[in-house]
Parts: sequence; structure tokens; C-alpha cells
Amino acid sequence: MEYLDFELPIKELEEQLDKCVVIGLESDVDVTNTCKQINKKLEETKKSIYKNLTAWQRVQLSRHPSRPYTLDHIRGLCGETFLELHGDRGFKDDKAMIGGLGKIGDQSFMIIGQQKGFNTKTRQYRNFGMANPEGYRKALRLMKMAEKFGIPVVTLIDTPGAYPGLEAEERGQGEAIARNIFEMVLLKVPVITIIVGEGASGGALGIGVGDRVYMLENTWYSVISPESCSSILWKSWDFKEQAAEALKLTSADMKKQKLVDDIIPEPLGGAHYDRETTFKTVEQYILKGYNELKDLSTEDLIAQRMDKYCKMGEFKE
Repeated sequence: MEYLDFELPIKELEEQLDKCVVIGLESDVDVTNTCKQINKKLEETKKSIYKNLTAWQRVQLSRHPSRPYTLDHIRGLCGETFLELHGDRGFKDDKAMIGGLGKIGDQSFMIIGQQKGFNTKTRQYRNFGMANPEGYRKALRLMKMAEKFGIPVVTLIDTPGAYPGLEAEERGQGEAIARNIFEMVLLKVPVITIIVGEGASGGALGIGVGDRVYMLENTWYSVISPESCSSILWKSWDFKEQAAEALKLTSADMKKQKLVDDIIPEPLGGAHYDRETTFKTVEQYILKGYNELKDLSTEDLIAQRMDKYCKMGEFKE
């Protein structure tokens, strides 16, 4: 397990507990009570830390190297039923954007999401989860395929943003994202969106227009990352903590502003502490959302979706 800076007290207690257990095994000394005391203090410390996280600490947790990525969620949700589909039929297959058909429970879904790598080689292969225009066009192709066959869509968001390179702009990055937003609003099948990690900028919105939008507890969703916001306002990354607070990007902030529908709880310490429980909870929310939407007529589905997004940003004095 890798630890973030604010998790160091937990690391120290876990190391003490491990040493205590080893002493008990290697000697005749009864260390049961000592181990119980350390374990009790460990649980209290975990609760104290994780129940009082700052916005920046939640950003850090959303990027935790042990956190499950999109493919991990897909394997946990669909098992062996997932069939990945490739290519935008125009330029190439974008490895940062994955999608395909899979079963969650007894229901088939078209599942689309950004995939980050878990080591240096795979991060380069996946372009750090930053999709090019062909990635968004692939996503749209799969959504239209799902619409044709009446299959609901699930999108899993985990990206630091769309790829900002010159070649991406030359191939129409802005147009590709805008086209996806336009088409997703009018999609004739239910769309369920879940932020499983980072939800940054238009890169997230390109697959983020859903009838139900859920956020895992320790994720963030914003027009800009705290570091980029800090560099623009203060010409330095040193103020990223203040930027994170000001941006109101946590799941609780987004729920309060009615920009997402619900928060998916995570195990104490984050999704990586208990992946199986996380996958089971995500599955429950997906099926709950689908059951709320499946009996709506196409007209009502689209009307409710348009109304949902038209209301965003409205405030009464």
C-alpha cells in the first residue's frame, strides 16, 4: 500500500501493529492486549482523518496510484462478459478511451470510459487518460450503436482533461467534444454517468451528459484542476490547496449545487481499501438508476434530460 502525506499517521500505526503481531508469533510473550490497543487507535485515527478531509486531500485520493481505474471497474462489474470495441471509423483507435458491451446483472450495457495506466509503460500507452478527438468520436459511435439496438449507456469518467496537443486541435478536439455533448442530450436510451476518479474540464463533459450522474465519494468534478487554477491566478502551483477549496469540486459540493444526482459511498480510506465493496456499491447505483429510467418513453427521457441541464446555473435571489 502506498500512503499519501496526510496518511502517514496511519502508516506508522499499521507498522506498529505488524511488528506487534510478529513479536507475538516469534516469542512466548502475550501481545494480544497490546495489538487490540494499537488496532483500536488505528481505527480511531482512520475515522478522524477520513471524516475530515479537505478538498485538496480528496483530489489526492482521487489520484491514488492504488485506486481502481475504469478497466478495473468494468472487470468488477461485468466479469467475463465485457467485449471491447475499437476505433472511430475515421482515424484510429484511441487507447485513452475504451468502450464496449457488457452485462451488469442480467442487463446489457454499452460501457464507455477513460482509462489511465498503472505504470510508466501503460500510462504512455493510455496517454494518461487524456483522449484525442478520435477517442470522443469512438465514444459517440458506440453510443449511437447502443441507441440503434436499445441498449442503455454507462460512462465512467476518470481524466485529467482532453489531450491538449497541437495534433489533437488540428483534428478538431473542441468540435468532437461539443458534438458529443449535443448528441448525448438527444440520445434515445438511458445514460448513467459515474465519476470514478478525476473529472476535469471538457474532457470529462465529452462523455458526461447523463440522465443520472453519480460521483464516488473521494472524486472531484470541475472545469479546471486545482494546479491549473493556481497557476493561472497566482502564477504558481503553490496555492493548489486554496484553489481546490474555492473551486467547490468535491462530491459534497457538487451534490449541494445540484450538479450531480447522488454520491456513491466508498469504504473508509477510499475505493482502493476494499475494491470488491466499491464495485458492488457502484453496481447497485447503476441498476438503481437504470430501473428509474427504463420505463420512460423516449420523449419523456429526452425532455427530462434537457430540463435537468437547462436548470443548471439558475439561481433565485
